[in-house]
Amino acid sequence: MDLYDIPLNTLAGESASLADYKGKALLIVNVASKCGLTPQYGGLERLHEAYASRGFSVLGFPCNQFGGQEPGTSEDIAEFCSTTYGVTFPMFAKGDVNGPARQPLYTELTATADAEGAAGDVQWNFEKFLISPDGTVAARFRPQTGPESDEVVAAVEAALPR
Repeated sequence: MDLYDIPLNTLAGESASLADYKGKALLIVNVASKCGLTPQYGGLERLHEAYASRGFSVLGFPCNQFGGQEPGTSEDIAEFCSTTYGVTFPMFAKGDVNGPARQPLYTELTATADAEGAAGDVQWNFEKFLISPDGTVAARFRPQTGPESDEVVAAVEAALPR
């Protein structure tokens, strides 16, 4: 399935798809507000701001599957992201990234292997998938790899549209 054809909903409940970002490099991240990794929101926002003018966007996908760490409503999530981390990157509806109710986008993304060659389920909050401007998955970074790590920044820079 083409990633651009998968229907999505924004955090505000509006219909969307990755086709809205065609031609851009994207970092898709499953996020949570009450996780030990939640401070990665700050790095994600800085990364988004640093490269947005060059055809890049972070896209956040809230998920409550890991320790119930995203229990809030869409409004709660939006307020938390805005007031706590000044998030300006697009946020999408909360949903599952693993299991029988897995969002179709994540069905496609989890087929991609990480740097060690392991594909399959998302391990925890803040797993990252880098999408190249042509809509293919360019890289997968596990949760402990920070958004401002050398390996993520280098991959983002290599994926930017020319």
